[in-house]
Amino acid sequence: MKKNLVLVGMMGVGKTSVGKIVAKKLNMKFIDTDLNIEKKCLMKIAEIFNKKGENFFRIEEEKEVITSLKKTKSIIALGGGAFINKNLRNVILKNSISVWLDIDTKILTNRTKINKKRPLLNKKNNQNIIDELYSKRKNIYQYADHKIDCNNLDKENIAKKIMIYYETL
Repeated sequence: MKKNLVLVGMMGVGKTSVGKIVAKKLNMKFIDTDLNIEKKCLMKIAEIFNKKGENFFRIEEEKEVITSLKKTKSIIALGGGAFINKNLRNVILKNSISVWLDIDTKILTNRTKINKKRPLLNKKNNQNIIDELYSKRKNIYQYADHKIDCNNLDKENIAKKIMIYYETL
């Protein structure tokens, strides 16, 4: 049986939108761990951060990702910080195929301006925050099995590249 496919990368890179395309084309389930946490907690991620704190969120995130990884025939979109968790990363690298969707931080800043639900961003210096997060996380994202430079690709072409990696196993 084929392993699950896990999409990692920064917030706003397109893990959810691309993941849905790949899941549909490969006839697999799509799981968005952040969305599942929101449903379970009955709050948006930003609200969880504000009311219960990042530590509470990270604990819920670990539980949700472990639950998701136990499912089969799934494309799993992780929240931007989930792969940073060493325990999760080890389980993912051992039992799944991981793909890092990478993109320029200026594009991320533009994309996240539109979306107001990003708890780690405030409107004043988002570029600095994103640059800082990216510089911390890129060294960990590179542990993923594959990396796709998404800078000049649309969602369909990113999805095609992911499917090529997945189907050549």
